[in-house]
Amino acid sequence: MSKPEITAIIPVFNDRASLEKALPASIKLLDAITPRFEIIVAEDGSSDGSADMVRDFSGKDPRVRLLHSDTRLGRGKALNRAITDAKGEIVCYYDVDLATNMQHIKELVSAIQNGADISTGSRLLPSSDTVRTGGREIASRSYNFLVRFLLGSRIYDHQCGFKGFRRERILPLLDKIRSDHWFWDTEILVRAQILGYRVNEFPVHWRAGKGTTVRLKDVFSMGSSILRLWWQIHVSED
Repeated sequence: MSKPEITAIIPVFNDRASLEKALPASIKLLDAITPRFEIIVAEDGSSDGSADMVRDFSGKDPRVRLLHSDTRLGRGKALNRAITDAKGEIVCYYDVDLATNMQHIKELVSAIQNGADISTGSRLLPSSDTVRTGGREIASRSYNFLVRFLLGSRIYDHQCGFKGFRRERILPLLDKIRSDHWFWDTEILVRAQILGYRVNEFPVHWRAGKGTTVRLKDVFSMGSSILRLWWQIHVSED
């Protein structure tokens, strides 16, 4: 197989049912963009048979690769590992529940092809089409306001799990990322802007996945992560 142009990463933790739908959908849509692609399933210590399912799938389609971890790394570390292992010039990732409409994958990739270093879907731009509960909407808008206010970001939605990167540009940035889990998305966008990277944000059609919840401890964790990153940027790294 020739070197891939695009690597699509799907982070997975006990998501076998969603993965069974996500893999065929990903192959169909990526194949419409270029035949030169690979899919890395970044499987992070699952116990539901996700790894075995991917191994079986990759035996039928070698464009699908399993990147397995015996123990839980956390979403951020799993993404760092997968991006480093990727062979594509353009690397993207999206949530396994396909909450973001996969028809946007072409726009995600095109932004990088047209010169952006990072492209990211947004649920919070005026023309975004987003459906979720009122509590999640308020929490998301409040969180993103704080990131913009305290960390100086120009992005409206930092946590949308639908992002693309120019791999050669993003690799040096990974060493600076300290978040192991959900804050990874925010940290990479904030640090990229500080370094002058070109970031393209575009509206998406998004529907909340089944079973997704915001726990109180997650809210506190994300808030403390914002303050920690502010300290790192303005004090400890000066």
